Order: sequence, then structure tokens, then C-alpha cells
Amino acid sequence: MISNFKKYVYILFPVLLGGLVGLIINKYIDYNILTKPPLSPPKILFPIVWTIIYFLMGISYYLYKKEYNVKGDITTYIYYIQLFVNILWSFIFFVFKLRFLAVLWIILLLLFVILLMLKFYEKNKISTYLNVIYLLWVMFATYLTIGIYILN
Repeated sequence: MISNFKKYVYILFPVLLGGLVGLIINKYIDYNILTKPPLSPPKILFPIVWTIIYFLMGISYYLYKKEYNVKGDITTYIYYIQLFVNILWSFIFFVFKLRFLAVLWIILLLLFVILLMLKFYEKNKISTYLNVIYLLWVMFATYLTIGIYILN
């Protein structure tokens, strides 16, 4: 059984981490001055979408841990690795402005999201479905990252 405290930690950790990263990198974000590919959304949309995604990610992990709370399982490692890869992308793209590395890094993130969803599917299908928006958004972000790299 998962305590209420752990429940909230599982659910809110990605949201808080994403918010912290947003605060740290905010002064480095140059999105508005970049040449962007077609379908690029306005800058204001990103924090809204990412907050929803991080919240759904947290819920999906909580539901997984509620059903399968084993220390050291591979799915937990994949979850935290993909979160780490996700967070680092912002620094690579915005702070260090290493756009080609950002392309490679977001493809790595995409692979980890797919792997995470496959692992979730084995134990808790709802956890998988809660990450469909995440997968679609990372696919779209991959398109944007590649487009920005090519155009700039």
C-alpha cells in the first residue's frame, strides 16, 4: 500500500521538476526569435501543455506503483531515465543552444517514452493510455526541434 504522502510525491514530482526547470531556463529561451517550421505553436502554449503532460505522467506512475510496487524494477528505472532525458533536453536546446544534439536527444527521449509505455502496458494499461498525449507531444516536439535545427 502506498501512503498518501508517496501518492502525492509520485503525482506531483514531474510537475514540480518541470516547473523548476522552466524557472531556471526561462531567461535563456529564445523561441520567439528562432525561425520555426509550419505548425509551430505560440510560446505560451508550452508551459500549459507540459504541465498537463507532467501531471498525467505523475498519475500514470502512481497507478503503476500502486499495482506493482517493487523496488528496483526496470520500469521504475525507465521512468526516471526518461524524466531525466526530458529535463536535460531543455538545457541542451535553450541554455547551451546545441540544436543538433537537441535533435539527437529528443529522439532518445522519444525512444524512452515508447519503451516506458510498453513496460507500463505489461502491468497497468491505464498508465500507458495516460502517456499517449506525452508520446504525441514528444513526436511533435521532435518535428519542431528538427525544423528549428534545419531553419536556423
